[in-house]
Amino acid sequence: MSRIGKLPVRIPSGVQVHVGNGVVQVKGPKGSLLRPIPDGITITVAGEEITVQRGNDLPAVRALHGLTRALLANAVLGVTTGFRKQLDIQGVGYKAELRGSDELVLSLGFSHPVVFRVPDGVTLTYDAKANRITLEGIDKQKVGQAAAEIRSLRPPDPYKGKGVKYTEEVLKLKAGKSGA
Repeated sequence: MSRIGKLPVRIPSGVQVHVGNGVVQVKGPKGSLLRPIPDGITITVAGEEITVQRGNDLPAVRALHGLTRALLANAVLGVTTGFRKQLDIQGVGYKAELRGSDELVLSLGFSHPVVFRVPDGVTLTYDAKANRITLEGIDKQKVGQAAAEIRSLRPPDPYKGKGVKYTEEVLKLKAGKSGA
């Protein structure tokens, strides 16, 4: 039995969970999410808990057991509190600018500005004083993917640390060459 898959997911007050037609719909104060149910997995809602069970012990179904439970737990957490990722921009002249509510224009040392389109379901804010980008949303996958795409535009340099990095990320800088 999967150690993660057998744990029930607690449903907080204010959250509604509906199972049907191969999907699970989770509604909460922040919004609504749909999660598909893989074949061989059954989901039951009893009282204040969601339980995930598998129909057989095939390796493919066993692999999806814990994954499905984790995705449901993230959906419940997302519609109640939401998810947040923060990125720091470090480097002389490196900055960002919000254009409207769906475009982020980044100056990252290239000969041209880089335009990043914010995906639906993700809200982006920029603090110019701290040079920090904050991404928020109810879908953990969308928030994490958007943050990873912004970071990939200019990953941190291993020698000086210039570039875009996660706020909680710790960089170990290389020593560089020593001139004789």
